[in-house]
Amino acid sequence: MENNFFGEETAVILGLGEHRVGTHPMGTIGLGSCIALILHDRRKSLAGFAHIMLPESRGNLDRPGKFADTATSVLLEEMERLGSTKFSITALVIGGASMFEFSAGSLNIGERNTAAVKDLLCEQGIRIEHEETGGKVGRSVYYWPEGKGRLIIKRSDGTCIAL
Repeated sequence: MENNFFGEETAVILGLGEHRVGTHPMGTIGLGSCIALILHDRRKSLAGFAHIMLPESRGNLDRPGKFADTATSVLLEEMERLGSTKFSITALVIGGASMFEFSAGSLNIGERNTAAVKDLLCEQGIRIEHEETGGKVGRSVYYWPEGKGRLIIKRSDGTCIAL
């Protein structure tokens, strides 16, 4: 057994708006309304990971991991360049919390991020294998792409799940 039960010290940590594709462990800390989008190709033990901040880029292409539309596209393109096909990729979607109170007429950013990511995945024909979104709790996420993949979600309320 490892010294650290979770093993998150081995993960490359992505900051706000960053994305990565590879076979190495990846993670992100302190998701609130942001989304951790993980695309996984079990056949190649390959993953794409993005820390998405906003639902749409509106033509802003300088940080593709920051927006749901550009992050989804860039992860798929990079994974396909490494030999993945859409048919072998599944998705994990984590985050999209409502961290603040909103008036009844406003749609909060966490809900908008979640809806945008799910719509884009549906358009691309990519099945969501696991989703943990919404609520009022922040999350940190760690992912190991080997084999079927290993996911750990640490919630700011002190609870933790491992898949």
